[in-house]
Amino acid sequence: MSAGALSDAKIVESWRTNAGAWTAAVRERRIESRELVTDRAILDAVLGRAPHALLDIGCGEGWLGRALAGRGIHVLGIDAVPDLIARANAAGGGEFRIACYEQLAAGVPDFTADVALCNFSLLGRESVDMLFAAIPALLRPHGVFIIQSLHPVLACGERPYQDGWREGSWAGFSADFTDPAPWYFRTLASWLGLFRTHGLRLLELREPIDPRTQKPASVIFIADVMGPS
Repeated sequence: MSAGALSDAKIVESWRTNAGAWTAAVRERRIESRELVTDRAILDAVLGRAPHALLDIGCGEGWLGRALAGRGIHVLGIDAVPDLIARANAAGGGEFRIACYEQLAAGVPDFTADVALCNFSLLGRESVDMLFAAIPALLRPHGVFIIQSLHPVLACGERPYQDGWREGSWAGFSADFTDPAPWYFRTLASWLGLFRTHGLRLLELREPIDPRTQKPASVIFIADVMGPS
């Protein structure tokens, strides 16, 4: 497989292709792990911080903004896929803008967040490094950065437990999905290193348990900005 097929750009290309299929899968509640565990887990993590303003990075079709509507939280969702942002804005429940992670390095006009959130939206390599570097400027004082991602130990499968690109798969999804996005695998130590490198302090690590397997369905990191030493 060519290097271009395993890249940050290929991830965005795949999500552009599958925006409609993804929207249908989310809104028709077809993804069992989300229904059983991970949607509730991320909502609990967010609501536990009682934010006034939340930045949903990689918001997709906007389900989280809708879930938080009516709770007095101002949600701004950003995503690099125009079709997903159009679908999010059509459904309402938040404010949604087109932006790639690289653009966040320049900040978000007229918006800082109590919580910056990435819910299964950190799939790349270079783009994730850029985003981590931008996070401190996106947060209000005492704000937090929350990530939910695949649990490295479970997601590793039979492959060596080391950082590297992996081919994507839509196994378990409908035939409407095509051209699966690749993703960059990180060990738990590598994730923790990203926080340290970019001046972020891990406050809490959660491992939501799948009731079917009694194994972690995901990992949730909650971090803030390190103060002066």
